Amino acid sequence: MPISVVIITRNEAHIIANTLQSLQEVSGDFVIVDSGSTDDTVAICKKMGAKVIETTWDGYGPNKNKGIDAAANDWILNLDADEAIDEELSTAIQQLALQDENTVYNFKFRNFFCGKWIRYGEWSGDKHIRLFNRKKVRWDNAAVHESLTLHDDTKVSLLPGNILHYTTQHIDEYINKTVAYAKLNAKKYYLQGKRASFFKLRLAPGFTFVQHYILRLGFLDGWEGYLIAKTTAWYTFLKYSFLKEMHKNQ
Repeated sequence: MPISVVIITRNEAHIIANTLQSLQEVSGDFVIVDSGSTDDTVAICKKMGAKVIETTWDGYGPNKNKGIDAAANDWILNLDADEAIDEELSTAIQQLALQDENTVYNFKFRNFFCGKWIRYGEWSGDKHIRLFNRKKVRWDNAAVHESLTLHDDTKVSLLPGNILHYTTQHIDEYINKTVAYAKLNAKKYYLQGKRASFFKLRLAPGFTFVQHYILRLGFLDGWEGYLIAKTTAWYTFLKYSFLKEMHKNQ
């Protein structure tokens, strides 16, 4: 099929083979953009037939675009290293005609925390556009929470099946990612001229917890649901705390 798969990586040796294996039926062109892995990520990707670009870390959007530019095909399937596609989604992708360059394809997600499928709370009902034509769509240059640049004439089609997102296998890894994302997002807000108001710093974390744990039924996911909701609230507090510190140190 005329689809290229683009994945950005850094120290993903524990999961990347599973990701690539799930994609074997939908593409023969795999582009890996690696930003300094010190484990066996690069070796595993090359062994599985992928083209590997070893480069610096310039942000999520810019690094994904590096892979898009190096792809052999115009139709791009963009996954993260800790994601895989199930059989239903694989079949749906293989059946696509891919004739309309203005159509992008939205995928449903099943998010896993330490091996458990999280059905409620913040991670439920997750959908993201991951298949598109590079002639019409690219990622923006955001360092974190990057998004695709869609146009008024873009048509969005939802495919059956799921992307299986294995977010983390260890709680300490989850905590470290939370802090890293909070710092990156705070920097993004700082460059946009945003400030940490009293509401954002003192009240937003509590509202975040109530929204995801109570209103979106996160409590039905057990202790994992509580931990995710609590950590998301903490992330909100950290993000605005870092932002306030950046303005203070300006």
